[in-house]
Amino acid sequence: MLNAVIVVDDEASIRTAVEQWLSLSGFDVQLFSRAEECLANLPKDFPGVILSDVRMPGLSGLELLAEVQRRDADLPVILLTGHGDVPMAVDAMRDGAYDFLEKPFSPDALLNGLRRALDKRGLILENRRLHQQADHRAQLESSLLGVSRGLQNLRRQVLDLASLPVNVLIRGETGSGKELVARCLHDFGPRAKKPFVALNCAAIPEQLFEAELFGHESGAFTGAQGKRIGKLEYAHGGTLFLDEIESMPLAQQVKLLRVLQEQKLERLGSNQSIHVDLRIIAATKPDLLEEARAGRFREDLAYRLNVAQLRLPPLRERREDIPLLFDHFAHSAAERLGRRAEPLSGAQLGRLLSHDWPGNVRELANVAERQVLGLGEPEPEGIEAGQSLAAQQEAFEAHCLKAALVRHKGDIKAVLAELQLPRRTLNEKMQRHGLVRDTFL
Repeated sequence: MLNAVIVVDDEASIRTAVEQWLSLSGFDVQLFSRAEECLANLPKDFPGVILSDVRMPGLSGLELLAEVQRRDADLPVILLTGHGDVPMAVDAMRDGAYDFLEKPFSPDALLNGLRRALDKRGLILENRRLHQQADHRAQLESSLLGVSRGLQNLRRQVLDLASLPVNVLIRGETGSGKELVARCLHDFGPRAKKPFVALNCAAIPEQLFEAELFGHESGAFTGAQGKRIGKLEYAHGGTLFLDEIESMPLAQQVKLLRVLQEQKLERLGSNQSIHVDLRIIAATKPDLLEEARAGRFREDLAYRLNVAQLRLPPLRERREDIPLLFDHFAHSAAERLGRRAEPLSGAQLGRLLSHDWPGNVRELANVAERQVLGLGEPEPEGIEAGQSLAAQQEAFEAHCLKAALVRHKGDIKAVLAELQLPRRTLNEKMQRHGLVRDTFL
């Protein structure tokens, strides 16, 4: 239940009295003597109500109402009026004010009006949250493609974690899409409009690592000409993605741990502490705790980074996603290169499904682009029939079901007619392959 109230009134006695009434009734109260101060401190999607006097120095309550309406037309504003201002307050309600109270007003009248307004505000914010969640789910489905159970679970975990202020460790094989998942965690969270900074720890020479991470002042070391902002400072307010975190030198692990604990850093060559507010998303192929037990990684840092963990399934564990991914990569390459993407034959699809894909999604994207360029059949080099016939048939069946559901936008009757299946059989097959009708509507 919402309980936040902003009170704007230039009379200190009224502010004090209202604050006492509301605080005793369990409300969270913020006081401002001027409308300008209220607007300067008003957050987006404020979870509460504004209670404002009409006549004040500077911006009036009516001008405050107009600006609040411009920012958020659904934010309730209750006006406090003198006896002669009632006709004006009635007009203000036509312009969007939620209600008005004529001075002097009783505590009960104030509390009743606020509770009604807060109930309305709560419904509006919940409706917004649900709409945003639906939008994010749709966007995420187009970013993290796949109909497999593993991908469905991953998308749900990403949506859950995106809004939480916790560090995340992503585990996955080479080419499995770790940076894409990190980007989704950033884009669908509250830091989306702030920087997303990516750093591959394995690509930086050890002697340059500290300067890259922390930045430096002019003359901090030989060749340090001019001040340079490091990745940690540049990511302030946003997200720092540390790929192949297991490659970070031990000396820098100590310093990164200190930054995470104190939320401060010092550039090389400087004694000045700089506050940083950032979220760390790290990615690794090996188990960091096993690396710590082997003496190659600090255990305390591993726990700091691994507040939440996401495991990316390798492509061989989600073969039913291969046709969809190949089609996406082929059409993207065709659009970029001005070529035509040819549809896969059954034999070609079978060869793709039988491969183990050690390079995962990145390898599949390369194979799709080679086909669009006409550089060979759409199959990976050195392909081996490493999968049983039964497994290949299962993957092909999942592809056919998914393709039919996509074509008919989840219309089960149309899918039954096309595939010539009884309803019970289709239900069993969809359940076995983790296909949900609502996904295709």
